[in-house]
Amino acid sequence: MIGTLANTAAILVGGLAGSTLKRGIGPQYEAGLFNACGLAACGIGINAVVSHMPDSQYPVLFIVSLVLGSLVGTKLDLDKRFNDLVSRHAGGQLAQGLTTGILLFCIGTLSIVGPVMSALYGDETYLFTNAALDLVTSTVLASTYGVGMVLAAPVLFCWQGSIYLLTRYVSGSFFSDEVVCELCIVGGFLILSTGLSILKIKDLKALNLLPALFVPLIFFIIKGFLPF
Repeated sequence: MIGTLANTAAILVGGLAGSTLKRGIGPQYEAGLFNACGLAACGIGINAVVSHMPDSQYPVLFIVSLVLGSLVGTKLDLDKRFNDLVSRHAGGQLAQGLTTGILLFCIGTLSIVGPVMSALYGDETYLFTNAALDLVTSTVLASTYGVGMVLAAPVLFCWQGSIYLLTRYVSGSFFSDEVVCELCIVGGFLILSTGLSILKIKDLKALNLLPALFVPLIFFIIKGFLPF
């Protein structure tokens, strides 16, 4: 759990540092920062999809995940609920920033495999590496969206903590390479969708797609009970 604590602290430090930088950035530069964040999210999302899709053993699973996830998320109207909640306490742009940040911090090979390696072998290398990357990312995001980006830190802690506990005390083999691969593919599409929204190309309401991440998990749980 030391690596997860370091990862959480990195986001907090980056968020505070980035918000300090934001005060010195004039309004004329904000559009450039938004464009940079949008392009970065698109690039990271595309990379996640392209790098993991060749290793997928279930090439239709991500399509089913996105379809079912979109239906559930739209029914629950997660995007509007989250935006309304954040907007009551801060600016409307923060909701977009938090959505992007949470996906970038939580959905990636390092953030998923890291807690698994920590739980099984006490190896914190993946998480320390992820912490360094998230420090930079959170600084850039906070310089664009403000100090509210630190709210992504407790989400990351709960995410990685859940994976750690599941691996250590429930099933050490659940987060196999297959599971991580499918999660990264679906997560890549979600990150890409946030990038498109930031660039104002298409508002895909990424949070309404969020339940798609649970479809691969449910699939592999059911698969584990089948005799073949």
